[in-house]
Parts: sequence; C-alpha cells; structure tokens
Amino acid sequence: MSEQSGKKRWIPLAAVLLVICLLAACVIGVLGMWAISKNVAETGVTIIETRVPDAGNGSTTPPEDQPTPPPMPTFAPASPGEQVLTIPGGDPPTLDPHLSGDATSAVYVVEIFSGLVAYDVNLNLVPDIAESWDVGGDGTVYTFYLRKGVKFHNGKPVRAQDFKWSFERACDFKTGSSTAATYMGDIVGCLDKLRGRADEVSGVKVIDDNTLEITIDAPKAYFLSKLTYPTAYVLDQENVERGGRTWTDNPNGTGPFKLDSINFGESIVLRKNENYYRDPQPQLDRINFALSGGSAMIRYENDELDATPVGLADIERVTDPTNPLNAELMSGTRLSVFYLGFNVNKPPFDDPKVRQAFNYALNKNKIVSVVYKETVPIAEGIVPPGIPGYTNPDLVPLEYDPRKALDLIAESKYGDVTEFPDITLYTTGAGGSPARITEAIVASLKEELGVDIAIQQTDWATFLSDITSPENPYQMYQLGWIADYPDPQNFLDLLFHSDSNQNHMGYSNPDVDALLDKAGVEQDPQTRTELYRQAEQLIINDAPWVPLYFDFEQWLVKPRVKGFFIPPMIVPKFQYISISNEG
Repeated sequence: MSEQSGKKRWIPLAAVLLVICLLAACVIGVLGMWAISKNVAETGVTIIETRVPDAGNGSTTPPEDQPTPPPMPTFAPASPGEQVLTIPGGDPPTLDPHLSGDATSAVYVVEIFSGLVAYDVNLNLVPDIAESWDVGGDGTVYTFYLRKGVKFHNGKPVRAQDFKWSFERACDFKTGSSTAATYMGDIVGCLDKLRGRADEVSGVKVIDDNTLEITIDAPKAYFLSKLTYPTAYVLDQENVERGGRTWTDNPNGTGPFKLDSINFGESIVLRKNENYYRDPQPQLDRINFALSGGSAMIRYENDELDATPVGLADIERVTDPTNPLNAELMSGTRLSVFYLGFNVNKPPFDDPKVRQAFNYALNKNKIVSVVYKETVPIAEGIVPPGIPGYTNPDLVPLEYDPRKALDLIAESKYGDVTEFPDITLYTTGAGGSPARITEAIVASLKEELGVDIAIQQTDWATFLSDITSPENPYQMYQLGWIADYPDPQNFLDLLFHSDSNQNHMGYSNPDVDALLDKAGVEQDPQTRTELYRQAEQLIINDAPWVPLYFDFEQWLVKPRVKGFFIPPMIVPKFQYISISNEG
C-alpha cells in the first residue's frame, strides 16, 4: 500500500525502524508542527520550501528554538479486566478503503473493513467474508460463496449485493480511486466504468444473496491476491451515501475492530467488533493510537506505551544484551524496498546514462551501514527477499563504481554535470534537518559527481497527492513500497509496466511490458519466475530507480502484551494480540 505503505502501500523512505507498522507515513523523524528553511553547509545540502504537516511521531528532537511537541493524548483509563493496547500511530490520509493507497491508512483500514479473501500472518491466502469459491471458465470465472451470518458493525447482514455496489463504487471515475485500475482492472468492465464508458462493471454479477460471480479478462495466478487489497473491500451503501464526504468519521465496516473516535493530530481509538465473523476473535477491547506526544521511546520507558518501533538513535543500546530493554526487543523483516525514483520525463533523468551514473555513484553499502548501523540489507534489485517462490540469483546490479559513473555522464547528451538543470530531491518531512540517509545520499552524489541537489520536504498526504497525479511534478524522489501480496508481480508489474497507475517515473520499455504481460497469464510457476527475472534485469539496466535497501523492523514490546508480531506486510493483526492483566 502509495508505503505508503505498502499495501499498497507507498511508504516514505526514512520511515523504516521509526513508526508503527510503518508509521510509515508520517515520519521522517520529525516531532511537532513547524517548517523551516536552512542550509546545511557541512553536507552541501540546500533545504528549500517545506510545508507544515499533520502532527507526527518520530525519534529525533526538534531544535531548541522550535515549538515543544504536543503532549501525549489523554485516553480513557482501562476498566477492570478491560484489555487495552496503547501504541504510537500516524495520521491516515484517508480511511476510505477505495481511496487508500498508503501504509499509514492501511494500518487502520485493514482492521475496520474486510473483503472476500485475506492473507493470514503466515502469508497464506485464506477465506474471509467468502467462505469458499470455485474457479471455472478456464480460469476466468470465480464464484464466491459468502459466509452465513456476516454482519456490518451495526448488525446489518452483508449480502452479495453489497459487494456488487462496492465494486461499482470503487470503479466509478467519480470516486477518484487511484488504485481501482491497478487492483481491479482485471475484472471485465472495470476499466470501461473507470473511463466513463459503462454504467456498471459487467464482470461482477449477483447470483443470490450469498453468491457472487466475478469474471476476469484472462487467467491470472495473482488475481485472488489482488482481492485482498482494500479497493475490493465491502462497504455499506447507506453508510457511505448518508455520511457524504465525512462518512469515514463513522464507518460501518465489517473488520475485527470498529472506529471509536478519531482526532487528527492527536489520537485514533478502535474498539472490538463483537459481531466479528471468523477466528481468531479479537481479544483486545480497545486499541489506542497516540498520534502526538513527543518521543515514542521516552513514552515507552515511562510506561505510557505498550509497544514502539525503535529509532536509529536507540538501536545500539536496545540491542546490547546487558540493557534491560533488550529482553523486550522484537525483530522482523518486511517485504518492502526503499529507493530513489527518477522521473524519466524530466531532465536530466530523461537520459538513461544519467540515471545509470547516479546508481554507480552511490556507495550504498557504506551509506546504509553508517546510517542504519547494519540493521537493514542493501537492495541491489527490486523484489525483496522472502517473496515465496521468487529469487533472482543471476541478477547483475549497477554496483558502486564512481569512475564508470563519470564516464556515463560524459557519454550522456549533457556531457557534464554543469549542463544539468537544477535538481531537486523530493521527500517526506516537516522541516528541520532531513533524514540522515537523505543527507548522506546527497552528499555522496556531490562528492562523486560534483552535482548539487536541493531537498524539498512535504507532508505525507501532500506528497501522495502530488506523486499520484497524472503528471508527477517530482523530478527525483525518495519512497518505499511494501507488498500488497507476496508475488513479484506486485513489484515489477505494478511499479514498472507502462500502463500501471503506480508507475510514477513515466518509465516505459516495450520489452519489459511484453515480459510482464506474458508472465501475468503464465500458468507454469518456473516459466513465470524466469519471465519476471528477465524483466527485473531489464529494469535495473534502464535505471528508473536506485534501489537502496530492504526493510527490517525492531520493536520494543512490554511483557504484558501477548501475541505481538511483526508481519512481513500489512495484514489484520490486532485480533491475534491480547493483554495480560496479571502482574
């Protein structure tokens, strides 16, 4: 998620290790609400216009002349025997499943809403509201049989008609979904409705109250996986239409938790859905997300939080076996990749030799080792390790070679960096010093290529709006992507196919498109894997990205919290967690 996050899921570059389930989206590590402009002489970095974001969380300390971060929000005390989990959270750009495309929103959306199928904590595709399904029509017709007794939060029964209406809404161009074409475009009639050429999605049919039929345009191994994305979640038509633009203030979902309250910049509270329809039943009565309050680490040590991600400033002490906090440390890998993206339609990145030079100029091993203290693995390719059934052992990366980088600049149509236009690196943040990895990247490019790069920070919601616009205004940007589903198609096809709405680089290679199209309908797993391997190598050669690193998270978790885990991607997880009120 544009990871946000993500699943979707676009996630800001420096969110790794800093935020809840990627608190992704709110953080480059800035506290409070302020915007400043300053020059960082020691790195040659220029920070230009910044924008004031919603209040966020992070692990850095604001300059002394900046406002004090807002206080920790006040939550209702737990009643005797009540299980309450309090953790840091981020302001979601939206709680509308059909509009969400980032990791921060997804953390809440996957708990409040649900769909036909889902992934469990072990990345198994499992029935959700659909109890079972059949596949016919040579792999193009899916018939879903809904569970009996599934209810919305207010007790209203869920019917196949609700899915039909929800799919129609997601694929209506008036809804404005930036993800519907990506995740539902395989359904016959979806693209026609998105383009205003049809009044309905013809490939979605209601057989009866408990039976839904979906027809797709070709057999595709990943189709069911796409239905786990929030764009395919079921909504209550009456709730949406009566609530108008603010319907998500009181959403009537079907997930294991329901929204109790939301105060942007302060707190979000979820409560247990007593009508939840499948196991495991949620044990937590309430989840408090603190969106403000200063350092999450300090709050954790003051026993104000039950769990928190560990920021870079605290990695060394919490990994020290002699530190008492070490006993509460939990680690886990994520199926996500962080990168620099180039807009290939904007100079100087319209020349592939320049893009390749930027790849060769970065000593990623040194940068990531110093900044992240060897806690995250270097990314030489695009697809994270751990995707079931996929490896690319013969991938040839664009490894650090500053001499080759300079040669490529000389061979480019620009000839020399002095002929480059001004270059700006766009990133998420709220003023103050940029993330340390951003400073290191810009300083390295200055040292190796002699190129000056300005940094422009903007808040996460604005960043998402800009980058997902039809004409991405960003010349060069930092971002991350976390798996929506564990398949190489979710990275290679969604991010690099010429026709994908998630391809924000403007990148287009007909040979890559042909390989991705062929892999999309290939039924033999080995042949499909080989096609994706070839596509990944071509993309690396064309260099629309500089892959930086894959994700690894570390959390501190109080002993009273039982069942806590770090999932490889964003899935409903709080129904697995409980609080021990003993000792």
